[in-house]
Amino acid sequence: MLLKQFLTAVTAPLARRQPGISTMRLSLEISSLGQFLPWGVHLDSFQLEGMAAEWIKPDKADPSRVLLYLHGGGYVLGSLNTHRSLVGALAQRCGLHALAIDYRKAPEYPFPAALEDALLAYRWLLRQGYRPHDIIVAGDSAGGGLALALLLALRDGQEPLPAAAIGLSPWTDLVLPTATIRKVAHEELQFLEALAIRGWGGQYAGTAPLTEPLVSPVRASLHELPPLLLQTSDAEVLYDDVLTFAAKARIAGVPVTLQTFAGLVHWWHLFWRVLPEARTALDQVASFTNGIWAAQEAAAQVVLAARTSAKRIKPDVRLRARL
Repeated sequence: MLLKQFLTAVTAPLARRQPGISTMRLSLEISSLGQFLPWGVHLDSFQLEGMAAEWIKPDKADPSRVLLYLHGGGYVLGSLNTHRSLVGALAQRCGLHALAIDYRKAPEYPFPAALEDALLAYRWLLRQGYRPHDIIVAGDSAGGGLALALLLALRDGQEPLPAAAIGLSPWTDLVLPTATIRKVAHEELQFLEALAIRGWGGQYAGTAPLTEPLVSPVRASLHELPPLLLQTSDAEVLYDDVLTFAAKARIAGVPVTLQTFAGLVHWWHLFWRVLPEARTALDQVASFTNGIWAAQEAAAQVVLAARTSAKRIKPDVRLRARL
């Protein structure tokens, strides 16, 4: 509640003036100057085929598994700088190396530019020797929606899918129905946020319809996707959309873990240093990823046991054939 009041006091006056995207980008970059990687997490910046990217490597992390992270910001804001602290905290808790990319943003680069960059990064990881089942894709807000769109594009292209995907308050429906606007009209910060992201959705979609499944993943057929973890708060503009996506994915047979929190504003994960609920959420992400690896190892043991059993049976089969 205190965080919500603080953000309303700080950001609502700015939002009412409807600043341009350049001003908002600069404000976010300035605000990110005070964000640092957790202790024991190391940074390696590089160019991934012409795109700015970062390896974020915690001490003692498993180098054979990777978290591909796509930052949020309504497809128009955000950068490696604004999300570095969050990605570092996630990587450290999950015990993984994380790859974060600075995908192209609207309005300069509308759809499908961001999706193309996400695909580029995923395919690059495969070329580096990472196996699909050792990659987890994650993102927050628009980055969460982009992570889901990445799964859809890979599935439809018959490319290997990652082990799982994580959406932190993912933006799954860029249409942002009028009913959602009305629902949050009594909350000034949410109302202004809803109006802003509705405009950003149009800028990202460009000439594509907002109902295009790769733009609004909730509009897609969601069959044959890997396990999903979705987190959201009931005080967010996107809350209903996340619930709708989770329900639709479950109907399609996708394993979905849905975790909801109370009274937290959008982008609350970014405040993990001061918000206990955010730290709890990141710990739950780590539990989810550990569960994915544990399930893989259990499945591998079953396969190994079956092969061992088959080898033991074969000599008996040969003996009976001689008799």
